[in-house]
Amino acid sequence: MTDAAARPLARPGTPPRRAAWRPALLLLLVAALAGLAWPRVERHYLVQAGMAGADALQLSVAGLRGALDRFEPLPALIAERPILARLLDDPDNPALLAEVNALLLATADDLRVSDVYLMDLTGLTLAASSYLKPLSFVGQNFAYRPYFAEAAAGRVTRYFALGTTSGERGYFYAAPVRRDGAVIGVVAVKFTVDAFEEAWRSGPSELMVTDGNGVVFMASRPEWHFRTTVPLSSAARAEIRATRQYPEDRLSPLHVDARPLRDGQRLTRIGTGAQAGTFVESDRLMADAGWRVHILTPAGPARAQAAGALGIGGMGFLMAGLAGALALSHRARILDRLAAQRETQGLLEARVRARTRELDAANSSLRREVEERRNAETRLRITQKELVQAGKLAALGQMSAAISHEINQPLAAVKTFAENAAQLIDRDRHGEARDNMLRISKMADRIAAIAGHLRNFARRPQEGTGPVDVCAVADDAVDLMAVRLRARGAVLDYDRPAAPVMAVGGAVRLQQVIVNLLNNALDAMEGDPAPAVSLTISRPDAGTVRIAVCDRGPGLTDTELAQVFDPFFTTKPPGKGLGLGLSISFNIVEDFGGHLRACNRDGGGAEFRVDLPAATVALTAAQ
Repeated sequence: MTDAAARPLARPGTPPRRAAWRPALLLLLVAALAGLAWPRVERHYLVQAGMAGADALQLSVAGLRGALDRFEPLPALIAERPILARLLDDPDNPALLAEVNALLLATADDLRVSDVYLMDLTGLTLAASSYLKPLSFVGQNFAYRPYFAEAAAGRVTRYFALGTTSGERGYFYAAPVRRDGAVIGVVAVKFTVDAFEEAWRSGPSELMVTDGNGVVFMASRPEWHFRTTVPLSSAARAEIRATRQYPEDRLSPLHVDARPLRDGQRLTRIGTGAQAGTFVESDRLMADAGWRVHILTPAGPARAQAAGALGIGGMGFLMAGLAGALALSHRARILDRLAAQRETQGLLEARVRARTRELDAANSSLRREVEERRNAETRLRITQKELVQAGKLAALGQMSAAISHEINQPLAAVKTFAENAAQLIDRDRHGEARDNMLRISKMADRIAAIAGHLRNFARRPQEGTGPVDVCAVADDAVDLMAVRLRARGAVLDYDRPAAPVMAVGGAVRLQQVIVNLLNNALDAMEGDPAPAVSLTISRPDAGTVRIAVCDRGPGLTDTELAQVFDPFFTTKPPGKGLGLGLSISFNIVEDFGGHLRACNRDGGGAEFRVDLPAATVALTAAQ
């Protein structure tokens, strides 16, 4: 085949037709590239808009947090005024009532808050800064509000709601009024949030704040107030209805449709039809208040910027392509392109072969890694069982001296009763000898019970995970710990339900967890002359069984709370422990599908909670 036959594109009539196709082909190429590039360009400008909105979000969150921090200590300070306690003792004193009303009004003006009011323990408002207003709080009963119940229980609390008297949205702080340590009333402070929303409306972005149920209670757009970003559960609606937190007839969905962009940003469409808007959304959690603050930057300007940038880039590319096409020779361009295609094809085939070899090698390596991972997991489970056994033996070692003493007592009694029985038989006092024999039998039963608990505790756990009676397991653990508790002179407050409480777990391993927690509680009160430990079994909800062990020790520092379940971490002196007990207990509870947590109690000391999945009695019978 000749060169002319092999390259028909070089015929004299070809160049004009090819030259005519070039502009159209270049336009199509530019259009295709623009279509492919548009999602990335649009995403880039949307992300930039979201980053700008994130700075405004940070300032808004700082402003809200500053307001909350400023007003939080006020109720407790106001509650310390003696005149409030005097009014609660003598609510029918008109002179005293007038003085307190005036005092609360001056306090509200000085602090620049909406309302300050005083309630008795029934929730009835005795005095308020709004006593001169037509919609006064005086005479209103707010016992249904959660902040009242919390404060009446002795805690400083806060709550956001729509005012049922004033009709104004506000944030409530409440604190107990005490006399000689006893709560005799409640002081509440309310401030409104309208000023924040007015400031938000002056910015280019929209802001809204949602609570834990997804209800919008603050927003730069008034029509979003009390709308929901997620469907409300029946339980949430019932709670809102009971506390009158929001108007129930306005709790309608906001119709939010969001898809992720980058770094926590979302492209969010709010509303339906012609009223819908598209925004770049970012949010930040205010954990102390239970709020989530959202900033919504309109997506329209960012999309316009993306379209402009893409248009300019497309025009530049088109002009460069046309200039290149006019500068190059038609024949040389075709020849170069054919040569480049052949070279590219050869290179591509070589890369495909090389990549295929790499993929085969990678697959082989991956299979080896999977097998090694399985072997490592098997070794880890074996090691964990060995550590559980070691932890049990260590616990037995700690209790050995006390257990020896506990067994020696009935053995000494057995010896005495046996000697007395022999003498009584010699004297023909068979009835009394029979009584001694019965006492010897009871002592033997006691020794057998102690030995049985030790044997069950020390053996290696072979059972799997299934329904288990938590009360029965806790009883065995308490019996096992009884010797050490008596040796330490400790008091055990054991709150045990009368009926069986079934949970998912394993009896032997769960007993190990409870024994570890009781031992740690005793160790935490090493220097306490009258140690006290509490063990509680409860059902916080239908799907959870909770075992709580509390002590009266010094508690845990923040550093200790962060590392308390790490292997080999211990707060005991050298030689007193390996730091494995809580780590092993944590892994055992996680293996059951539960959770082990530690926290400090308000009254002092530490509390360890074991939350296990509940198991039904029907499931137990079936198994």
